[in-house]
Amino acid sequence: MTTLKQWLNRYSVSHQNPVNKTLHWICIPLIIFAITCGLKAIPVGSAWLNVATAVGVLTLLWYVRLSWTLAAGMTVIFIAQYMLVLALEAAIGTQGMLMAAAAIFVVAWIGQFVGHHIEGAKPSFFEDLQFLLVGPLWLLAFAYQRMQIPLGGRAAVATR
Repeated sequence: MTTLKQWLNRYSVSHQNPVNKTLHWICIPLIIFAITCGLKAIPVGSAWLNVATAVGVLTLLWYVRLSWTLAAGMTVIFIAQYMLVLALEAAIGTQGMLMAAAAIFVVAWIGQFVGHHIEGAKPSFFEDLQFLLVGPLWLLAFAYQRMQIPLGGRAAVATR
């Protein structure tokens, strides 16, 4: 099994440029939000048990395998973000939410690709789709390290 340290260090290789890093801090949360909106719009289940929450739980289980502390942080972030999804849907309806999510998704991915163009490196997920799950962890790991919160992985990780 690939360790947290290995995932984050491999991800960091193509995320060295300060502009690319800044774009990732903006775009990754927006992409996750847009995806969650899209999954929430699938008409299956209820407000709290649906495709979006099922995918969220599966993702959090993958995070638990790597780090309990990061998984705990991602759980808090997912719940807060999901509350925003529910609020957006209540405010503008499912169709409005989907339209907003599509626009956010496209603009955020453009930002990601601009960042990687500036970096001069292709996005990590071209190598392995699991890097789509690593991006949010990479951001949170950096925040944890700044706040001196243990990552909970097998060893210290160089995320920046």
